[in-house]
Amino acid sequence: MAELNVTSPANPRLKAVAALRRRRTREEEGVTVVDGYEELRLAVGAGVVPRTLLYCPELMLDPHEQLTLVDEVRALGSSTIRCARAAFEKVAYREGPDGFVAVVPAAGVPLGLLRLPPDPLVVVVEALEKPGNLGSVLRTADAAGVAAVVAADPATDWGNPNVVRASKGAVFSVPVAAATLAEVREWLHANGIRVIATTPHTDVLHTAVDYRGSVAIAVGTEKTGLTDELLADADARVRIPMAGQVNSLNAGVSAAVVVYEAVRQRSS
Repeated sequence: MAELNVTSPANPRLKAVAALRRRRTREEEGVTVVDGYEELRLAVGAGVVPRTLLYCPELMLDPHEQLTLVDEVRALGSSTIRCARAAFEKVAYREGPDGFVAVVPAAGVPLGLLRLPPDPLVVVVEALEKPGNLGSVLRTADAAGVAAVVAADPATDWGNPNVVRASKGAVFSVPVAAATLAEVREWLHANGIRVIATTPHTDVLHTAVDYRGSVAIAVGTEKTGLTDELLADADARVRIPMAGQVNSLNAGVSAAVVVYEAVRQRSS
């Protein structure tokens, strides 16, 4: 496959990639954008085959080493486009781009197609809207060996390029799904997964419950927390002790604290 060499920021292929900033376009085409060398390396390592890779050696931190990833992607059958700096910066999402932008299949599967191991540890995030929080949860899930992350009534999509970036590409290494709250509640029940809900409105500390077996840790937004519907399904409600003046933790931090307590118990 002949490689294109693009110098003009007005190139229509670049405009098509830039259009993927819109969620509707991403969902219609079933793709998302990976912006960054480390993120793309993790995605490819997780089995993702990019449709198109745009790269700019001028912006790479270590072209000699990093161009091997271009060769690896090309060997997968992906098309590659070498871009001049001005052209590449037309499609890059981040400030200070590092020379890699790839169009890849969207992350996630329908909820019913998630494949879980025996006694899975799952994280359910309800209505999280900040890509940074979702990315933080995914990085924790990857590091802790969580079986899946499920978004209930998501305010943003797994393919949001800022979620991909905030997760450092972990959205491709951790099984993810999104569904309505009603569908998630039904799925949890059908799979016999106990729900541990995080909320400040309980006296039970997060260290005081049993996380062994099939368990889902549910985390809501900083502003409103989990809905009454999900709290009603909880087998336990737990809180993280807080000694200061603030009344809430970042949702990603809260998930990490409770997930690692679960990991500690399940590995002991």
